[in-house]
Amino acid sequence: MTKIGIEKLGFYIPRHYLALSTLAHRNGIDPAKFSRGIGQELIAVPSHDEDIVTLGAEAARPVIDACGTDGIDTVLFATETGIDQSKAAGIYVHGLLGLPANCRCVELKQACYSATAALQMACGHVARKPDRKVLIIASDVSRYDLDSPAEATQGAGAVAMLVSSDPKVLEIDPWTGLFTQDIMDFWRPNYRKTPLVDGKYSALRYLSTMGEAWNDYVSQGGRAYEDLAQFCYHLPFSRMAQKAHRQLALLNKTSVDNEKCLPGMEYNRVIGNCYAASLYLSLISMLENTAADLSGQPVGLFSYGSGAVAEFFSGVVQPGYRDHLMVAHHKALIDERVELSYEDYLTLWHAPDPQDGSAVENPVAARGRYRLAKIDEHKRHYIDAQA
Repeated sequence: MTKIGIEKLGFYIPRHYLALSTLAHRNGIDPAKFSRGIGQELIAVPSHDEDIVTLGAEAARPVIDACGTDGIDTVLFATETGIDQSKAAGIYVHGLLGLPANCRCVELKQACYSATAALQMACGHVARKPDRKVLIIASDVSRYDLDSPAEATQGAGAVAMLVSSDPKVLEIDPWTGLFTQDIMDFWRPNYRKTPLVDGKYSALRYLSTMGEAWNDYVSQGGRAYEDLAQFCYHLPFSRMAQKAHRQLALLNKTSVDNEKCLPGMEYNRVIGNCYAASLYLSLISMLENTAADLSGQPVGLFSYGSGAVAEFFSGVVQPGYRDHLMVAHHKALIDERVELSYEDYLTLWHAPDPQDGSAVENPVAARGRYRLAKIDEHKRHYIDAQA
């Protein structure tokens, strides 16, 4: 049977961040409400010349540089902060990366879940055509109303994954547990720039749908709970992983071992919510921050998208996986950032939106190779600084 899974993966984040202690002091509340209450310390904030396209292209660039473009015939772009109601953001990325012209590009949406749909679709495509590869990009900017309870759970970032029949990092198991239910815990009508969310209800539904998805996973012949060496969860905020891990242990009538979920929380704690990219940022965090060698070990992953769709699945970490990680690159992205004052954060929060078609040229602020240089006559103009 052909192995299928993740050959290489990486993430990218903006150069700016807001310390939640700054937000706490501005709002006159104890910073521990964020650091302990939701497990968050910092949130990534994009500059005006960064968006889901530039973040996605930056995440994918090192993956493409390492693996090349041969065999890539599909780009699946997962996001819930789309920039166009018609054109897929992946088409812009396809051009910036110089991918083969004989390629399909599609954008997927279902709240924070869509990258998992992309991963399963990619595995199905590679199963049919083992000589083909699929580039998945999950990229989002999480932005909530100012002074709202959800403001502290913002963030931004992208994860790129190359799926192939040579999974050097993670082989994806065939078993998967699914659950869908029509609920209104989080949604964003087309006429709104920010979502509407019932935070407490959403957290409860996250946990209940996880139970349903886990039960379906078990019924499909999935791995036993005790056989999974680590767990990764969708992270709207870091503390949610501990709540989910406790609930899953309870469902399996066993004690909680937080060491099996803490490594996957490290990066989210200082980046924030990346929506569709969140689970896969957790996966990278787990692989790069687990001290023990995970070679040959199965791991569990839970994906949740409000509205709601849930999926529990698993995979096996491949021998030699550490040789294909980008630890130093990722650590530098986190460490070499610029802290924002509250006033500068407000300026960046109000991203330009010329709905009348007028021209807006964005000042150079992004640290990466790709920029949204301007918006003019309703067209977005991206540039490659190395072109």
